Amino acid sequence: MKKNIAVHLAEGFEEIEAISIIDVLRRAEFNVAIVSVTGKKEVTSKQGVTILADQLFENTDYENTDMIVLPGGMPGAKHLKEHQPLGEKILDFNKKDKPIGAICAAPIVLSNLGILENKNATCFPAFEDELKGANVTGNDVEVDGKIITGKGAGVAIKFALQIVEFFNGKETADSLAERMIATR
Repeated sequence: MKKNIAVHLAEGFEEIEAISIIDVLRRAEFNVAIVSVTGKKEVTSKQGVTILADQLFENTDYENTDMIVLPGGMPGAKHLKEHQPLGEKILDFNKKDKPIGAICAAPIVLSNLGILENKNATCFPAFEDELKGANVTGNDVEVDGKIITGKGAGVAIKFALQIVEFFNGKETADSLAERMIATR
């Protein structure tokens, strides 16, 4: 069964992280919804690239969403952290033990909600101090239970492949990585 993944964008998102994750997950044949938290479908990245989201946060069916993913970038991650309804959805996903992924600066969103307490996590080095209560490993990608975190733009494909492995197994992720000539 295809998994439904919601990748959330806010103004100032990191485009390499967002697009790489969306691309890899769609190559893995997941249903990926690009979700805007801005109230409009056009969302502009920190480098001035405008992406047309598939849907708005307020129109997203979270009951049928299997995972929430948060690309980083600044001020994108800050805007995601400030979006209270998204925070409530993330807390609901955590309570229901549904997977959540965050990369680069975006793990600060999870930390702000208390989700990383006593969990292994990684993020962009400049934000490590903001991961209160987490065991910050500094690894490229970290999986602790159903929480997947990534260090930054340079490991976005590796992070996305870890999501593929989480749902479809190592063999499937390795096969996709080989076809993409990507390192794991």
